[in-house]
This record gives sequence, structure tokens and C-alpha cells, in this order.
Amino acid sequence: MNKKSKSMAIFSIALILIAGLSLGGCVEEENKIIVGTSADFPPFEYISEDGTFVGFDVEMVTKILEDAGYTVEVKDISFDSLIPSLENGKIDVIAAAMTITEEREEQIDFSNPYYEADQSVLTRVGNNLNLNTRQDLQNYTVGAQTGTTGAAWIEENLVDNGNMSEDDFRRYETYTLAVLDLVNENIDAIVLDKPVAESYVKNQNVEIVMTIITEESYGLGVKQGNTELLEKINSGLATLMDSDDWDTLILKYFE
Repeated sequence: MNKKSKSMAIFSIALILIAGLSLGGCVEEENKIIVGTSADFPPFEYISEDGTFVGFDVEMVTKILEDAGYTVEVKDISFDSLIPSLENGKIDVIAAAMTITEEREEQIDFSNPYYEADQSVLTRVGNNLNLNTRQDLQNYTVGAQTGTTGAAWIEENLVDNGNMSEDDFRRYETYTLAVLDLVNENIDAIVLDKPVAESYVKNQNVEIVMTIITEESYGLGVKQGNTELLEKINSGLATLMDSDDWDTLILKYFE
């Protein structure tokens, strides 16, 4: 074999090896699911003391996807950026205690519901807000996380009808910041999902003073048209909810 033929043979072998590695990488990527969450919403999703993502949603979706044969990576994204990130292909699944609404269903596909919740009004212990009806919130400075149903409720029921000034409605990127402002007396109240409010009551000097019945249902989100993944999620969700593991998750995060 002359030098030229030898060089061509080595080059061909190199190409085959590179192609093999590339194909191997593709298979690995095909089995990887990136889950987007907003890790400031305990007990559904939050960051533990060792810096890992934990919570009811995180454990639930990880088990469902791993049982379906996927590897899972969780990314922390601001709540109002979750749907755009899903639409742009930056993530594959939303697991963020996201309420199923008609508006969101026009943008993404939801799994079957896995949790029912209402909204709560959270304030500092001893703040003594004069709240005979939920409309009385218009007399106070109230906060909510941008993009949540709590924020939507304030806008639709208090701001849009002119009863509450825009200046008295404070929007936050995370509920962690909202609760911090509440504790520091920068706002009077927060409207947020009841199970999350109950979680903050356990760890902060705050209390729930009112429940707003909204009959919300949480679902996992996938990109519109991704029926294969959605079917796997719904199947895994049904199996999980019918198992002892579901009861263990409920007890771990809500009892």
C-alpha cells in the first residue's frame, strides 16, 4: 500500500469513528428530557440546602420520565419564561405547578390534572387586614408572581375594573422575593396558590387570612403536537397516582 492509499484508509477509519460517536451522542440526546421549573414554589419545586432541585413536582416528573426510559435534567427558569422556553425547544416538559387554563391550552398541551388548588391571601402575622370580602384587597398593597393565576386574579378582579391602582399591585419574578417584601412590611398581602401559602406559613412569620375559591387544576406541559411524549406522561402519571409511591409523595410534601 502506497502512502496515499494508507492516508486515505486512515482518514476513512477516522470518519467512521466520528460518525459512530455522533450517532451514539444522538441516541443519548433522544433519551434525555429537559424539564423546566420555577424553583421558588415550595413544596412543589424549590432548591434544597445542598443546591439541588427538589419538591413534589420534581420528584413526580422525574419518576414518570425515568420509568418511561428517559434521563432527566431539571432547569430553573422564571415562571413567565417557561412557556416560551417550551415553544422554542429549550425545554421538553414544564413541571411548575402550572394551572391548566384556556389561554395556556392555546399555547401548549397539558397532561391530565394531578393536583387541585385554590388561591390564598397571605399576610404578616398580626397585620390585621380588614377583609370582609375578597374585594377589600383593593384597599391594600398586594403582590403576586408574574405570570401566575394569582397575578391574573388580581388584574381581572381588582385592577382592570379600576378598583385597585396599578401602583398598589406589585409584580415579582419569584414568590421568594414577594414573601421577603411582605415580611419586611413593603407590601400588605400576597395572592398565591393555597398549598404554597401553607408551606410559607410553616417557615415564615406569615398567615393565611382568606381563601379564594378558583378550583384550579395543575398539569404538566409539553409542546403542542408532541403526542408521543404526552401519552407517555399521562400513562406514567396514572400508574404513579394508583401506587403507594403517590401516597408517599403526598405525605412527604403536604403533611
